[in-house]
Amino acid sequence: MRFTPHVTVATIVEEQGRFLLVEETADGRAVFNQPAGHLEADESLMQAAIRETLEETGWDVELTAVTGIYLYTAPSNGVTYQRVCFAAKALQQRDNYQLDDGIIGPQWLTREELVAQPERWRSELVVRCIDDYLGGERFPLALLRD
Repeated sequence: MRFTPHVTVATIVEEQGRFLLVEETADGRAVFNQPAGHLEADESLMQAAIRETLEETGWDVELTAVTGIYLYTAPSNGVTYQRVCFAAKALQQRDNYQLDDGIIGPQWLTREELVAQPERWRSELVVRCIDDYLGGERFPLALLRD
């Protein structure tokens, strides 16, 4: 059996105690996730995080740190994901930006609002990444090499 983990990126964007999340459709239900997605050919992890954040929220961001690298196997399908999570600051929201298919829209939620809805998490990584961020986990972007 061939083991092929999927490399993904995610972005934590926080403003005044609220986090930029994506409300999206997954397996026929509306769920919350960080702006996140798969690394594409010929792009860096940082480029992927900036691209995915824009495509899913309409927000331009500036990456400030790496908050963690996670290995997660989805119980729903057995697929293993390696997620590189970044901290970023919001720069600007683009008016009328066409979001990716399956995206309902961006939402700004507090941790408490998110924790009150565990059935709406895309995975437990959503809160784990926020908790690591709130716990002060910050690694320099130079940690990653192209």
